[in-house]
Amino acid sequence: MNTQALIDTAQALVADHKGLLAMDESTPTCNRRFAALGIPQTEDARRAWRELIIVTRGLNECISGVILYDETIRQHTQEGTSFLNVLIESGILAGIKVDMGAKEVPEHPGEKITAGLDGLSERLAEYAQMGARFAKWRAVFAIGEALPGHPCIEANAHALACYAALCQDAGLVPVVEPEVLMTGTHTLARCQEVTVQVLTSVFHHLQEQEVMLEGIILKPNMVLPGLNCAEHSTADAVTDATIACLLQVVPVTVPGIAFLSGGQSPQMASSRLNALNTVSKTPLPWALTFSFARAIQQPALEIWHGENVNVEAAQAALLHRARCNHAARRGAYTDAMEQSNP
Repeated sequence: MNTQALIDTAQALVADHKGLLAMDESTPTCNRRFAALGIPQTEDARRAWRELIIVTRGLNECISGVILYDETIRQHTQEGTSFLNVLIESGILAGIKVDMGAKEVPEHPGEKITAGLDGLSERLAEYAQMGARFAKWRAVFAIGEALPGHPCIEANAHALACYAALCQDAGLVPVVEPEVLMTGTHTLARCQEVTVQVLTSVFHHLQEQEVMLEGIILKPNMVLPGLNCAEHSTADAVTDATIACLLQVVPVTVPGIAFLSGGQSPQMASSRLNALNTVSKTPLPWALTFSFARAIQQPALEIWHGENVNVEAAQAALLHRARCNHAARRGAYTDAMEQSNP
């Protein structure tokens, strides 16, 4: 393990107020989003959509790293240049999703365990040789009456830690993503309680696996009430709960926290990220950045609609959202920025 290289990569991913773009949707997920808009669910359509994203001019001003999927990392532009080379030449670090998805736990409705540890060392070695610099593994936790259960939390935290250790052995920075889902009626306080439990377990297992915390990126949820919660939570309450949770659990040696958007609207995700970067009266020990997928891509996807004639307008929308989040990292995002949306 080259510890300095891992530290340098982790620092580069959170440098200059930039963030991550998660374009690592699996083929079934990408196809579902295409189907909802009437876009053909073909490999060529997926390739065209991903090319639209990575060749967007100016993206490297706001985005430090892009998370790819196995299909995507092997694809090329229409002119024959590999997506990896396009990213490398633009100064954007390439990452790769390496988990195999969350699977239902038999006899435990609502609980899921993420698969993918089998053969992971070999896959990581291949991706590193191809030019990837970091990787991502997602675990999900639903909140319900008696959910998530302790065994589910422990099993997922252990898998995240094993993945992270294998990544660092392969020379890749692990993005550790424990996501407490927004689905449900739970309150803000309940989400904070569960997020603390999950992150406490994750860092316990990371330390047991001797993962170097200076060479990881944490990708958690913001602390939010459930989508169907009857109680309204103010923006200040969300911000205070999220920061209190992180200060309670996340070691200061972690270089950066890259929030997932988790189903928030693009504008809400940017607004809340901005609040997180402005509310603290004292400097926080980690960079607070973003690792958004739909909250950056969805407006562009709706404009593109699978039509070449819409590429330029879709790229303008994509860059606009990236710039909004770049501003939010500096605490400079405003509603007025949305009025200039092309």
